[in-house]
This record gives sequence, structure tokens and C-alpha cells, in this order.
Amino acid sequence: MAPEQDTFPPEVATAMLAELPAVAGQTVAAIVVEVPSYAEAFTGPMGRKIENAVQLALGGFLELATSAGGADPSRPIGPALEGAYLLGRGEARTGRTMDALLAAYRVGARVAWRHMSETAVAAGMPAGSLARFAELVFAYIDQLSAASASGHADHLDSSGRLRRRHLERLAELLLTGAPPYDLTTAAERADWTPPRTLTAVLLPEDRARGALGVLDVRTLQAGEELPGPESGTERAVLLVPDADGYARTQLLRALTGRQAVVGPPRPWQQARSSYSRALRALQLDLHPDGELPVDTELRLAELVLRADGEALADLRAQVLAPLDGLGPGPREKLVETLRSWLLHHGRREKVAAELFVHPQTVRYRMGQLRDLYGDRLEDPQAVLELTLALGAGDR
Repeated sequence: MAPEQDTFPPEVATAMLAELPAVAGQTVAAIVVEVPSYAEAFTGPMGRKIENAVQLALGGFLELATSAGGADPSRPIGPALEGAYLLGRGEARTGRTMDALLAAYRVGARVAWRHMSETAVAAGMPAGSLARFAELVFAYIDQLSAASASGHADHLDSSGRLRRRHLERLAELLLTGAPPYDLTTAAERADWTPPRTLTAVLLPEDRARGALGVLDVRTLQAGEELPGPESGTERAVLLVPDADGYARTQLLRALTGRQAVVGPPRPWQQARSSYSRALRALQLDLHPDGELPVDTELRLAELVLRADGEALADLRAQVLAPLDGLGPGPREKLVETLRSWLLHHGRREKVAAELFVHPQTVRYRMGQLRDLYGDRLEDPQAVLELTLALGAGDR
């Protein structure tokens, strides 16, 4: 409900307006004492600017309080509220929370109320109107506080979104193998300190958020629509800093149960290499079996042997051609024996132990193989081709 029009007679408003510079100075002095974090900000030219801002706020209050239609605190005063909004954005820009600013508002309200009420009474304001005056002062301060809080939140929101876009752009450049200069520039723009190495991690998109909660805060994320092992599962790409050495063990432990594929650590500007390795493992169906993530560093032989599946199949058919005339049973036993013989470099006892047969059985089977292959089992090139063809199994 609006007060009577004579609540703020002209002589009262005039007296308070004349006191604005003095009240502003006293308010600033009190804030410096009671809110220590502002002491440095209020010194020098900046102090004068802030004092002017205080005067603007107090002037806005007087305009509000003496406006036609009564002193209604719900009617915003544009310049004062805009100044409060910008003040909140400035606080966020410098990395400060709203705590100090809200404390300054509380101090300012108390000091301004004390001095302005004294001036108002001396200028003829009825004592009975002071309660309404106090209500107006603190309602107005609440408006300023809300405007500053809005400015603070808006800056954090906009700057946060901007930084996220910069980080996503950096991840994109890393995954596409952009030139070092572009990567360094993008890292600076994203305010991201480059690590020594980056390790690519592929995992289902719905597991990425949980993983980010337990990984290095510098971890970059890029969403990629990658084919899952058996379906069109959308996968996220994480680039984890400095996950080499013992830190790799910790990374693998943190990814347990998240269906992750982990590439090798690479110098940060070569992260694309790690991503390519992890992606290749996924495409070759080296996907997580159970709870443990796929560690590509432990699957290098499979990655090499299966890099070109069609070529491997052709090589296997070629080198096993001498066995084509055998039935399935005898052929399987001889292939199994030949693979073990190659991997154990001809040590009969080890072959027998692996196959759970008698050494004489190994000797008999190898005699059959020598009849079929002839001198090729002594040819280094042929032995290499057999090893490559059989190393990945007879699939």
C-alpha cells in the first residue's frame, strides 16, 4: 500500500539530496572497514568510481521514494538497477563470489539509513513516517542485491557456456589432428593448460558423465557417433591428461564397469594417434568383456594381426593350403600343433605340455607337417607368414 503523499515533503527530499555525496563517502568508508576484501578495490581511481556508483544508487532511491504515485519499492529505477547488475557481472569476472558484495550492500544499507534518516528528521519528516522510510530503504537494497546476483549468475552462465564451447572445439581439433599452432591457440582460448600426454578413452555416452566425475578435471570430452560392437551405441570420446605410468593403472581402475576402450598415452598434440588406436580396437570388436576396460597396450599383437582382416584371411588360406586335402579333425589337430610349434620355437616338451599330449605325439604330427610342407618349415619367410597367419587363431 502506498504511503501518504506527504511522507517525503519536498524540503526533506532536497535535504537528503544535498547530503548524498557525504553519505556516499561515509558508506564507502564503512564498507572498507567492515568488508576487508574490498579495501584494495576502493583505493585510487577505482574508489572514486565506486563512490559515484553508491551516489547513483542513493539517488535512485530518492527518485523512487519521491516519485508520483507514492514510494513503491516494486517500481524499478533503471540506471541504479543496471549499475547493480553490471557490478554483479564485474564481481563474477574477477572470480569473486557474491558474498563480499552482499555484505557490502548490508553495510551500505545500515550506514545510508542512519545518515539519511537523521537528515530527514532534521528536515521535518514526521517521526511516525520513519518506519515506512526504513521499509523503503531495505526493500530498495534488496532490489539492488537481486540485480547484482542476476548479473553475477548471468556472467558465470555465459562465460561457462563459452568456455565449454572452447573446450569442445579444442577436443575436436585434437581428434582431427590439427597443426600444433592451431592446437596451442585453441588451448589458450579455452584457458586449458596442456599436459604432457593425452590418452583417448571411448565409452558409451551414458557412462561418460560418471567417468568424468572420477577423472582429472582437465579431461576433455567430445561426443562422437561411433558404432558399438553389436549395435549403434553412441560413444563419447574422453581425452585424459597424463594417464601414463602408474597413473594408467589408476585410470583403468576408475573405468572398471564402464565398457571403456583405452588408447595409448601420446604427447598431447598427438592425441589423434591415441584416439585412432582406441577406435581401431573398437572396430575390430576388441570390446570390453565383462567389467574390465580394454587396454589397447595389452592387445597390440591382436591389433597388428587384425589390422586388415581380409588380408589376414587370404594369408591364412594361402599358408594352410597344404592341409586342404585333410578332413576337419586331422586338419584341426595339425594346425593346433603347428601354431604351438611356431610359438615355442620347436621345443617339443613345451608343445606337448601346452597341448596336453605326449612328446611322441608331437613328433609324429610334426613329421606329417614336414611331409606336407617340405623345406618351407625351414624357410624364414614361410615361418614368418605362418606365424602371422596362426598368431591370431584359426578363425
